[in-house]
Order: sequence, then C-alpha cells, then structure tokens
Amino acid sequence: MRRPRLAVSCLAVLLSTSAALCQTQAASSSQTQSPAPDSSTLTLAQAESIAIANQPLILAAQLRARAAAQRIREARSGLMPTIAFNATGAGVADTGAATAAGALTTSSVSDRFAYGGTLTQLVTDFGRTSALIGSERSLAEAQRDQTTLTGAQIRLNVRRAYFQVLGAEAVLHAAREAQANRQLVLRQIGALAQSQLRSTLDVSFAGVLESEAELAVVRAESLVQQQRVGLATSMGQTQPITATLAEEALPAQLPPDPSSFLAQANAQRADLSAAISRQQAASHFADAERRLSYPTLNALGAAGEIPYHDHTLHDNYAAIGFNLNIPLFNGGLFAARRDEASLEATARNRDVDEIKLEVNQQVRNEWYQANEAYRSLDVTARLVAQSKEALRLAQARYQAGLGSIVELNEAQLSETSAEITAAGADYDYLTRRAELDYAAGLLN
Repeated sequence: MRRPRLAVSCLAVLLSTSAALCQTQAASSSQTQSPAPDSSTLTLAQAESIAIANQPLILAAQLRARAAAQRIREARSGLMPTIAFNATGAGVADTGAATAAGALTTSSVSDRFAYGGTLTQLVTDFGRTSALIGSERSLAEAQRDQTTLTGAQIRLNVRRAYFQVLGAEAVLHAAREAQANRQLVLRQIGALAQSQLRSTLDVSFAGVLESEAELAVVRAESLVQQQRVGLATSMGQTQPITATLAEEALPAQLPPDPSSFLAQANAQRADLSAAISRQQAASHFADAERRLSYPTLNALGAAGEIPYHDHTLHDNYAAIGFNLNIPLFNGGLFAARRDEASLEATARNRDVDEIKLEVNQQVRNEWYQANEAYRSLDVTARLVAQSKEALRLAQARYQAGLGSIVELNEAQLSETSAEITAAGADYDYLTRRAELDYAAGLLN
C-alpha cells in the first residue's frame, strides 16, 4: 500500500512543480514580449520610407525618368531656329581666279577674313517633328510609370521581408515554449523513473524529444537572423536590422470575389500604364515615319562683315532665302521605315493585351491565395485548441498509467506542429494581402 501512496505523492509534487514552471515561463514570456522603447522599434511605414530613400533601384529609376524628360527637349529642338557663328579666312590666293577645282567659287579663293552668322528655321515638315515630340513624351510617361512600378516592388519586398521576420520570431517563440514543455516532461519522467514508476525507456524517449526541440530552437534562431538580413537588404541597408518590429493589424476580410481588385488593377497598375504609354509612343513614331516622304521647307538667313578683303569684295554681306526639300527616290528607305514603325505599333497593341491578361491572372491568383490564408486563420486556431486538449488528455492518461510514452510523444509532436503552424498563419495572411495589394496596384 505504501507504493501507490508514494506514487500519488510523487505525482502531486510533479504537478505542483509543473504549475510553478509554467507560471515562471509565462512570466518570462510576457517579459520577452513586452514592447521595446520607441527608439528601438521599427514600424512597417518607417521601413518602407527608409527603403524608398535608400534603395538603388528606385534611385536609378528616378534618374532614368529625368533622362527621358530630356529627350522631349531634344525632339522639340527641331522646331526651334538654329543659329551659328562662323569666321572664315583665306590668303595667298590668285585674285584673278574665278573658280577652282571641285566646288570652290571666287569667294572661297579670294584673300579675305570674314565673320558672321547663319540662321535656319524650320517652316514646316508637315507634322513629323510634332509626332516625334509626342513619341518622346509618351516614352517619358512610360518611364515615370516604370519608376512607380519600381517603388511598388520595393514596398512589396519590404512587406514580405518584414512579415517574414515577424513570422520567424513567432515560430522561434513557439519552438522555445515547446522546448520548455519537453524539458519539464523530461524532468517529470526522470523523477518517476527514479521512483521506479516509469522505465528508463520512457526517459530515453523524452530525452530524444527534448533534443529535437532544442534543435528546432537553434534552427529557428538562425532563421530569424537570416530574415533580418533579408529585411535590411530590402531596405537598402548593409547592416542587419536589430530593432524590434512593431506588429501590424490584420486587414479586414476580403470581398466575396476579386472583381473590385480587378477594376483597381486595370486603373492603377503601373506596368499596364507603362505598356499603354509605349504603345502610344510607337503610334506617334509610326506617324512620324509616315511623314518622312513629305517635303520639308526651311527659311535661311546669313549676315556678316568682311574687315579684310581684296578689291573684288564688299565690306559686309547679308542674304535671306529658303530651301524646299522634296524626297523623290532613296531606294525604298522611307517606305521600309514606315512599314517597320507601323508593324511595331501594332505589336505594341498586342503587348498591352498580353499584359492585361497577365494582370487578370495575377490578381485572381493572389485573391485566391489571400482568401485561403484568411480562411486558414480559423482552422489553425481550432487545430491548436484541439492539439492542446489532446496533449492534456495524453498527459493525464500517461500519469495515470493508462497511456504509453509513444502516445504522449505523438501528442507533443502534434501540439508543437500546430503551434508553429498557427504562429506563422497571421503573417502568411499579411504577406498574401501585400501581394494582392501589389497585384491590384495599391502599393503605387
């Protein structure tokens, strides 16, 4: 009769020890989860702002947008007058000569020094230059859209990395709790084995599970550090992020279908807007190439002085005129350029259609994945509750001598797996919502 009483007393001691350890772990857990000072806390908005200011990708895109704006000025310069200054001198010439071999006329071979200016002004090229300006303006708009798209991609990368850090830290917290629980079970079973109430085989099984839990903690700690390095890279920094990350509230439930996100994507997706702008640029350029065969009319002017000259020249000169250039035949060059530009403009139309299809597919896929992640939140919560209850029952059966160590180990493994799955469920949903927002153009 003394042995059952001894067993009961040992179980009572172990249960009280277990309760005390759980309270200690809960207290330490609450201390580790307490918010850090504001100076060492990083919010998602702050991380995005730092990334937009530091990321080389967005800085390069901004510079390319500024360069594209200069090409508009380049094209517009064709409408402006061209003014040039010239100074010409000639000496040791035979003043009696009228012409020379080649294209040199009397004024070219006479002794003189002259300076003056010339002016050339386009009167009309029947809209070719205006079409080129429109093409460059559309290309500049496409580059601005590309800059917007780059910013959205950077924000998405930051959000992914931010939530991956939070998810890894949640998994680490669950792994540490599992390790503490298995250490407690190992001590309990060791005490029972010393009282000859359990076999050493049970102690060995409990030790294996405790070692596996310790290994899971080591891997989780390494993963946290890796994810923090990834967050730093997405923010354009070389040093790992050490600040405490602020929690983000879960977004509201998704609408019943992705139609609203599709409408937003068609109106706001920067890559779609860039494709439309490139198509418009190709259309303008095709119009310009079609007008290559039209005449070009320029007004000309020249004036200057001749301070040193022979007796055959006057002291100054001035002239005005025009030049009309009518293309007649160039081996089909203009026709080929016109056809090439027209085919390219048609191809750009097909590119826009293709991107619309891709956007539609991407938005729908991201919506389904985000909806799956949202629905998984409730399932994982129930899974944790069920696994905890199963573990409680398995522990009670084992302590009462009705269950085996294998049954208890399986319950512990199931409870740990459920805890880890639930730890990352919230952040998986946040990540999926970020990807859906990007697909809908909401991160611009």
